[in-house]
Amino acid sequence: MDNKNMKLETKMIHAGVSPDPTTGAIMTPIYQTSTYVQDGPGQHKGYAYSRTHNPTRTALQDSLAAIENGNHGLCFGSGLAAADAVIKLLQPGDEVIVSNDLYGGTYRIMKNVFGPYGIKFHFVSMQDAANISNYVNENTRMIWIETPTNPLLSIIDIAACSEIAKKNNLILVCDNTFASPYLQNPIDFGADIVLHSATKYLGGHSDVVLGALVVNSSELKDRLAAIQNSCGAVPGPHDCWLVLRGIKTLHLRMQRHCENGAAIAAYLGTHPKVAKVLWTGLETHPNHDIAKKQMRGFGGMVSFALKSGSEADALDIISKTKLFALAESLGGVESLIGHPATMTHAAIPREERIKNGLDDSLIRLSVGVEAAEDLIEDLKVAIG
Repeated sequence: MDNKNMKLETKMIHAGVSPDPTTGAIMTPIYQTSTYVQDGPGQHKGYAYSRTHNPTRTALQDSLAAIENGNHGLCFGSGLAAADAVIKLLQPGDEVIVSNDLYGGTYRIMKNVFGPYGIKFHFVSMQDAANISNYVNENTRMIWIETPTNPLLSIIDIAACSEIAKKNNLILVCDNTFASPYLQNPIDFGADIVLHSATKYLGGHSDVVLGALVVNSSELKDRLAAIQNSCGAVPGPHDCWLVLRGIKTLHLRMQRHCENGAAIAAYLGTHPKVAKVLWTGLETHPNHDIAKKQMRGFGGMVSFALKSGSEADALDIISKTKLFALAESLGGVESLIGHPATMTHAAIPREERIKNGLDDSLIRLSVGVEAAEDLIEDLKVAIG
């Protein structure tokens, strides 16, 4: 059956992969090899050296392209390595318009690594996509969004951003890590490049670090593949195999993440010590109507701020949970808790965090697939 005719759940299991033609193994083998024997100079079976191509990585790239409704997938050693490759499409003097609420590591690579090379990044509010047009000029080359954003779970209208990008001949990059391909496919709404930290929901088991890009354009694919090969930030075959395995249960896990996210958000919304709850499924969530338009569900990421506004109170809570493990990252089967201001977003200056709405008391939850009742009890004890 053609990938485009498959339901998404079927794609998760079958698209891009096929039984090994040599042995019939139903799982893609781990091709743990650095090089390949050639019949003659330049005469090979499509594989010459594993930095350039590896059969396990090829299977993962094909699977990712299929589940994101794209034509081409490329994999990297981490989500930030994938982001690095995208920014390397630019030249000194180019400018990028970036959502002002985003992963701290992305902010850091933009400001600290590429900023000194003469690439300018404008970090702006995009909850009203029309605001982007105020920053477009003759040097603008790219629009970069996360939706939902990290950690404030802001929803950005992908289709509206695409309209602006196409009107101005810009590349639209969408980090889809928080949603995963099961909940959202940005290419369907006009994104040119979809980025994932596959470490998160795609892998799903907190046992692998890997990044990915999906594109439709063959021209963009060729440029990114040249960067991938030239710079060498590629994942190993075992890591690719782990993500391939994770994708096969993505739809099942995401369904439970969504259910548990809803239960946790509802509980926190009634707690007397909680000032606000951020979860994209709440009808009161900003741009909830856009979320309903471009997402199939609302995920397992929940953030909340305390009425006290106190960082000390937040740190006390995150030190008391038992099931919610205090750790960076997200998207695994186990629940995690963190304090963005001192952990994942510490690279962003405090004045910028506060300006963008990242309160010192904000706590971010990656709600896992445990029993929701147990998770609620854990939070009840920790918050008091």
